[in-house]
Amino acid sequence: MLRITDQISIEDWEITEQFVRASGPGGQNVNKVSSAVELRFEAARSPSLPEPVKRRLRQLAGRRWTKDGALVLQVSEERSQTRNREIARERLAELVRRALVAPKRRIATKVSQNQKRKRVEAKKARAEVKEGRGWER
Repeated sequence: MLRITDQISIEDWEITEQFVRASGPGGQNVNKVSSAVELRFEAARSPSLPEPVKRRLRQLAGRRWTKDGALVLQVSEERSQTRNREIARERLAELVRRALVAPKRRIATKVSQNQKRKRVEAKKARAEVKEGRGWER
């Protein structure tokens, strides 16, 4: 079980992990050991996440979200399979934590009449300064 907050935790059956061979340097070891992890979390079907959190998670996931509603994380940073697995789980937990925070509603504001007047006056003053620079013919 992956604990996100005190109220939300992801059960082990919701997560599938597949170990694949990592690309990049590693000598002879890279051809023998499947150290990279591909973590798949069936987020759309998860009973532990509320609907608004699922929508925000989909937005945050971007290209990592599949058509069937799964979140796929790939980690191949370390040479150790267990460390890559830990990193993938940490990233999943962090992504879900970020999705839990509802964004604040933006409140539309208006520019005051006084500010508009000041802006126009400043423009006029600047135009007069520039106009006075020209030499007469």
